[in-house]
Amino acid sequence: MRTPRTRTFVSGLVFTLFAVGVLALGPGPAVAIAPQPGRARSLPGSFTWSSSGPLISPKPDAGHPTLSVKDPTVFRYRDRWHVYFTTADTAGRWSLGYTSFARWSEAASAPQTFLDANPEIGDRYAAAPQVFYFAPQRTWYMVYQTGPPSYSTTKDPSDPLSWSAPRNFFDGEPPIVTENKGDGGWLDFWTICDRTDCYLFFSDGNGHQYRSRTTLAEFPNGFRDTAIVLSEPNRFDLFEAGNVYRLGDGGGYLMLVEALATGSDWRRYFRAWTADSPGGTWKPLADSEANPFARSSNVAFEAGQPAWTRDFSHGEMIRAGVDQTLTIDPCRLRFLYQGTDPAASGEYYRLPWRLALLTQTNPTC
Repeated sequence: MRTPRTRTFVSGLVFTLFAVGVLALGPGPAVAIAPQPGRARSLPGSFTWSSSGPLISPKPDAGHPTLSVKDPTVFRYRDRWHVYFTTADTAGRWSLGYTSFARWSEAASAPQTFLDANPEIGDRYAAAPQVFYFAPQRTWYMVYQTGPPSYSTTKDPSDPLSWSAPRNFFDGEPPIVTENKGDGGWLDFWTICDRTDCYLFFSDGNGHQYRSRTTLAEFPNGFRDTAIVLSEPNRFDLFEAGNVYRLGDGGGYLMLVEALATGSDWRRYFRAWTADSPGGTWKPLADSEANPFARSSNVAFEAGQPAWTRDFSHGEMIRAGVDQTLTIDPCRLRFLYQGTDPAASGEYYRLPWRLALLTQTNPTC
C-alpha cells in the first residue's frame, strides 16, 4: 500500500485447545478456529494458480465516493469470512472498510462498513490492515498504517465500530529506516509471533524489507533490533506488501513481497522466500519474473472468467486459524489479492482495484 506523499506523515498466558478447533479462553466466549494443518511437506519450487473473477468491489455511497477496495486482510470467525481492506475515493482519501459473509458466493452482495464511522478511528488516513487474534491477551489486533505503524484492539472483530483508537508501535522512525528509505517511506506493516517473540515486518518502497522484534510477553510494546532482512539494488524488485506465514506444524516460514516486473510489462507480482523461523535467514523460493510466486504468467482464470487483471498485488493468504502464529495449510494455498483493469491508468488512487481469490493448482501434498 503506497503511502500518499501528502499524508506521510501480559505476560504470555497459557491457552488450551479443547474439542476440535476451539480455543478455551477462560471467562467469555470461546473463539472458534479451523483445525491446524499437519507438518508441511516442502513447497514446490514453482507455482501455478487459478483465479476467480472480482469478488469484492467498491460500494460507494453519498459520503464515500470510493473507487477501489484493496490491501485485504481475511479470516474465518464464527462461521463467517471477515475482510478488512483499504478504500480510496475520488478525492484521493485513504481509509478502511469491512465486509462479512458466510460463503464466497455472497461476497459481492455483502454490505460494507466504512471505518471512519468508528469515532475512535474517525476521518483520518488509515490503510493496509492486518487482523489477528493475540491469544495470550485474548484480544484481537488490527495492525495498519496511519503514517507510522499503528494498532487498534477489540474483543469482537465482527463489529468494525468496536476498534480502539490507534496507538503507535514506535516513538519515532528507526534510524536504519531513515538511512535507507531514500525517497520512500516505511509502510505495509505485518506482525507474526512464534513461541517466544513477535516480529514486525515492513517495506520502504526503496528495495528493503525490514524486521523488528519484541518478546511475546512485551507485545505490543518493546519493538527493537530493527534490521534489513532482504535488499535489492532495483527498488521495484522489492517494493511493498510483504507478509509472513507459518507453514503448517513445524514446516518453516514463507515470506511474500510484491515487486514490479521491470524486465517486461511493469505489472505487479509476488516473489517468495522461506526461512526456518521468522528471525532467521530468508532463502529464495520463487523470487524472479521467470519463476514468480504469483504473476500473470502462472495464473489461469476460472472457466468463463476473462483475464480481468494482469496485476497480482497486495493481499493475504487464507489462514488455517486466526491467532498470532499466522499458520497456513501448505497443502491448500489460497490467496486473496487485489487486481485491476489492465487498461486503467492515471494516478494510483484512481486505479479500480478489486479483490479476487487465487487457488494453487499444483500442491505437492
